[in-house]
Amino acid sequence: MSMLAQRIQQQFFESADLQYQAAEVLSRPIEEAVAALVGALTSGGRVLVAGLGTSASLAQLMATRLISGFERDRPGLAALALGLDGPALSALASAGGFDAVLSRQVDTLGQPGDLLLLIDTDGNHTALLAAAAAAQAKDMTVIALTGRTGGALRANLSETDVLVAVPHDRPARVLETHLLVLHCLCDAIDLQLLGEQDPA
Repeated sequence: MSMLAQRIQQQFFESADLQYQAAEVLSRPIEEAVAALVGALTSGGRVLVAGLGTSASLAQLMATRLISGFERDRPGLAALALGLDGPALSALASAGGFDAVLSRQVDTLGQPGDLLLLIDTDGNHTALLAAAAAAQAKDMTVIALTGRTGGALRANLSETDVLVAVPHDRPARVLETHLLVLHCLCDAIDLQLLGEQDPA
């Protein structure tokens, strides 16, 4: 086997090892996140989802899954991915700088009883901290999906907020696991709302 093939295989092995470890470590916080999400959605609240960089794509994916469904037919759930591009970004950035872009949207769109889901591989960006603070000021629950330490977000979460920290330091591995966590959330939300699926 070539060195390149070995390196490629190692990527799969490292990812698989992390999935086994994460299954044990994250099942409880994911369960807590599901409870918060279902509580908000069934009480008429909305889920605002935000991420920076590559995590912004996961935020869009999560909002789409909530609105359009995951693997089962159900009515759409109220969700919105907060934007970081286009005219809105220019207007918001000029009003308060880049770090205020997400928090301004949370402050404008969020209502008490809504939920903010933040996705970031380390949890240290000041824009995310500002968004979390804006949500808490609006009496919104915050779920932070991060890497191992939770970054600065960890210290800024309240007792009613939820931290789902993937036990790894490598951003690529954390990002891969974030996608799996989001799929777990979607599946569990459907289970809570629709019950067990009838066997085919």
